[in-house]
Amino acid sequence: MYKIPANTLFMGKNLVFMPECHSTNSLALELCQQSYAHEGSLIITNNQTSGRGQRGNTWESQPGMNLTFSLILKPTFLAVKDQFLLSMVTSLAIHDYLFNTSGASVFIKWPNDILINEQKICGTLIETQLMGEQFSAAVIGIGLNVNQRQFTAPTATSLNLVMNQVLDLQNVLEELLSSLESRYLQLRHGRVKEIKEDYLKHLYRLNQQHIFRSGDDQVTGRILGVDEQGMLRVMMRDEEKIFGIKEISFAD
Repeated sequence: MYKIPANTLFMGKNLVFMPECHSTNSLALELCQQSYAHEGSLIITNNQTSGRGQRGNTWESQPGMNLTFSLILKPTFLAVKDQFLLSMVTSLAIHDYLFNTSGASVFIKWPNDILINEQKICGTLIETQLMGEQFSAAVIGIGLNVNQRQFTAPTATSLNLVMNQVLDLQNVLEELLSSLESRYLQLRHGRVKEIKEDYLKHLYRLNQQHIFRSGDDQVTGRILGVDEQGMLRVMMRDEEKIFGIKEISFAD
């Protein structure tokens, strides 16, 4: 059971705890239709049985060891074309928390993963609902590895492994929600230039030559950044190319 955080203005003030559920994002999307689903509403579970990620991936998490939750936001101030800014502030908030907590090397791996010491520690999934040409709601799903020590994937890690200590999930949740609220308010106040600069500063492998997989091909390229829609800008053979989420991945 989780408690309502005391250190936020609205994030997590309406808290729905489910001991087990299939997907907090799916539940949050359903709750968006209800009048009591205020901005900052938090849906959290100890055991997510069918967690979803980008590209149709699933999220591996041992029950009661990590944080798996979704937040309902109402970004009616944001133009639909600027949706990727929600991903930016979410990733930056998680980066801020992890760096301040662990002091380790933390990077944002496009489009939705957070790496610590080059290993995946957190994934996000953002789903939106529209009313006409305006956002009516956005659901921010987050899976953060906290105390789990064994993973099927060798590229995964947790705060417990990084810091070699057991962390209190309630404390982690409160600090992370505070960080998310701070970055979201930064967006609400229109500090977009600052957000984009911070995002690029922490973007994994920015301006470095690496091998990518695009379709059936492996190509060498250098990440230049992201465009206004959040697509990845990559320099390949002296030509800038733009890729969507399912069109390119790291090969190494």
